[in-house]
Amino acid sequence: MLEGLDYAKELDKEDSLRHFREEFYLKPGTIYMDGNSLGLLSKRAEKTLLESLEDWKEYGIDGWTQGKHPWFFMTEELGEKLAPIVGASAEEVMVTGSTTVNLHQLVSTFYKPEGLRTKILADELTFPTDIYALQSQLRNHGYDPDSHLIRVKSRDGRFLEEDDIIEAMNDDIALIILPTVLYRSGQILDIKRLTAEAHNRGILIGFDACHSVGAIPHSFSEWDVDFAFWCNYKHLNGGPGGVGGLFVNRKHFGEIPGLAGWFGSKKEKQFDMEHTFTPAHSAAAFQIGTPHILSAAPLLGSLEIFTEAGIENIRQKSLKLNQYLIDLVENELKDMGFFVGTPKEDNRRGGHISLEHKEAARICKSLKENGIIPDFRAPNIIRLAPVALYTSYEEVWTVVQLLKTIMKEKQYEKFENEREIVA
Repeated sequence: MLEGLDYAKELDKEDSLRHFREEFYLKPGTIYMDGNSLGLLSKRAEKTLLESLEDWKEYGIDGWTQGKHPWFFMTEELGEKLAPIVGASAEEVMVTGSTTVNLHQLVSTFYKPEGLRTKILADELTFPTDIYALQSQLRNHGYDPDSHLIRVKSRDGRFLEEDDIIEAMNDDIALIILPTVLYRSGQILDIKRLTAEAHNRGILIGFDACHSVGAIPHSFSEWDVDFAFWCNYKHLNGGPGGVGGLFVNRKHFGEIPGLAGWFGSKKEKQFDMEHTFTPAHSAAAFQIGTPHILSAAPLLGSLEIFTEAGIENIRQKSLKLNQYLIDLVENELKDMGFFVGTPKEDNRRGGHISLEHKEAARICKSLKENGIIPDFRAPNIIRLAPVALYTSYEEVWTVVQLLKTIMKEKQYEKFENEREIVA
């Protein structure tokens, strides 16, 4: 019964979130499985972007304080809408910058080498931009990244063990930066435990939440996380290159940002044009320059959908979709060389599934030829992300059937086993 199309259709009928699928622009004849890289455009995101364009057209400079979405207050409005998704107060969340810019801002602020504590702890599986940023921050402080950036090793090349991370929290560690969800395997780290262990040792800890925000619930405030940063264009469907987000625990309010800029000022002081920086007493202080209004506006509409759907409901459907995909792969693609390189336990699995195969790059190209949009990660990973808001169970079933056909007919053999320029 598991592999039958009728069963998939029955699951779709029972899905309480199925009506949100109509909110998105879905290309006919295509099944989109890459929402963990770039979420699809929703009609509401399009609407709020067009409204901000209309504000510009109608009000010109007065769009900062007038119109449908006054620009001067837009980032605060977005922070308030985003706060429940990351488990924080509105004052602790800000939509600003980009993942890498926000990481630089937060490390510039919270990395304070002193005495023996001069090193930064990360991991060897994290996304490369985080490593580049941390290396440059260390160099700016006069330290050699080869000796001062400690990267926790993975035992199998897929996952990290929290015990190994905790063991590396030595007396010479000044700051810890880790992912909430590993971008390749989809493993969720135990954020609460790692934060407690870091604080027990007097170490500040921050998280890259790019692959978790919008896919899983968080409780950053409750867990006492010091700070976090993320992009809003993956699971939150904020648009390509959309403005990023950050969380700063309220216990750090009043901290002078490492990279100060005029938009981090108190609102009432911002246009005084004084040469004395008066930071906002909130996460707003960590803004640097003028907000990218047209890149932020789509998120206004997108977050309306998340408010209505509820992040807990989204998570429950995501777990069911991904489990269905895993079950189908293990039943339908036996002896075809696939390995599910994602944790099987619900509490350790994020919003995407990683299928490992030695011909992964070629298989991805063949999937695209068949109307399936996957994601490739070198050297051998096909990432598939059934997104709760717009992916159906029938689509998951169809993807696996097409994978089976591709493998049986060896359709992939006509392609080179190399990634495209954009993987």
